[in-house]
Amino acid sequence: MSMQAPYSRMVRDIVFDTLAQQGRAPSIAEIARITGSETDEVQHALNQLADDHALVLSRDGDAIRMAHPFSAAPMAFVVTPSNGRDDRRWWGGCAWDSFGISAAVGIDVRIDSTCPLCGASLTVFAGPDMQPEGDYAVRFPRPAAEWWSDVVATCTMIRLFCNQGHAVEWTDEHAPGSGYIAEAATVWRLAQPWYGDRIAPDFTPHTRDFNQQLLQEVGLTGPFWRLP
Repeated sequence: MSMQAPYSRMVRDIVFDTLAQQGRAPSIAEIARITGSETDEVQHALNQLADDHALVLSRDGDAIRMAHPFSAAPMAFVVTPSNGRDDRRWWGGCAWDSFGISAAVGIDVRIDSTCPLCGASLTVFAGPDMQPEGDYAVRFPRPAAEWWSDVVATCTMIRLFCNQGHAVEWTDEHAPGSGYIAEAATVWRLAQPWYGDRIAPDFTPHTRDFNQQLLQEVGLTGPFWRLP
């Protein structure tokens, strides 16, 4: 991947470290200042990283929109440390990413969202070694092969429901015959190895086969889960 070029890798690490530690994405000008570069060099690196699916740029391409599992803009999930002493706060792009933030940062978190069907407030506690309790379900809107056709829209609709019944009812009403409903605990198990190394100093981008194996190991198999 081109993101392994030294400068692109430096930019990538600044983006992820800033999101992890401050809950926000650095601006192009900020990255240029930190790296002692020109803004057009930063922009070029960000474009390469976006092409590699290492991050997602805004619609105009001039800002960072997402760097999975982190979102730089408000979405349907708020993730906060559960220990009460750490005042960081993150936007989770989806249910899966919210578990992924905990895995990446390595702490137990509180995840707040709402059920798309009934509007109930949902609060889930999870951590690298703490599986979410309850009957929560997560609905994936489209097959894995289509995630990156519009990844922000995909993330927006990977939602947490009170239970599987609510996810089925919402699907029948809004998108009959589409999507996949998984137990929240399954998505939590997937998030640990998928995102757990995302901010590690020695992070190496996962291969398609590696990620396909992760899906298989948690029981997400078949055509819906076949990566491109």
